[in-house]
Amino acid sequence: MGNEDRNLRYKNIWIFIGLCMVVFIVESSLVSDPLSIDMGFEWQDKILHVVGYFGVMAWFIQIFHQKMERYILAAAFIIMGIGLEYLQDFGGVRNFEVNDMYADAFGVLLAWSLTKTSFPGLLMWFESKLAFN
Repeated sequence: MGNEDRNLRYKNIWIFIGLCMVVFIVESSLVSDPLSIDMGFEWQDKILHVVGYFGVMAWFIQIFHQKMERYILAAAFIIMGIGLEYLQDFGGVRNFEVNDMYADAFGVLLAWSLTKTSFPGLLMWFESKLAFN
């Protein structure tokens, strides 16, 4: 899957998709009546936090391969998670939870752990398989 030094041909499309993911997280965090998924156990919302932040970080590590870019992304997503919790508290409709911040940061760091694998080359591999390439 490898040559991450090459540029992605459809980088702007991949960035747009990633930004849509960010918008979904922000919107889901701030609406008064968020989409609810009942998995049947107490900490299910923490799982959703981990999955959401894992997903967005994992997406962007496929697009940005420089170490400093990834540090900035990780910091930005962790700060976003913290900031959204404070915004929820200010809104008065949703609850401020420190554990949500931990879950967000855990998702980011879990995705970061993929940087030393072949995972960051997945979009590059996908582009190489596109028929209209």
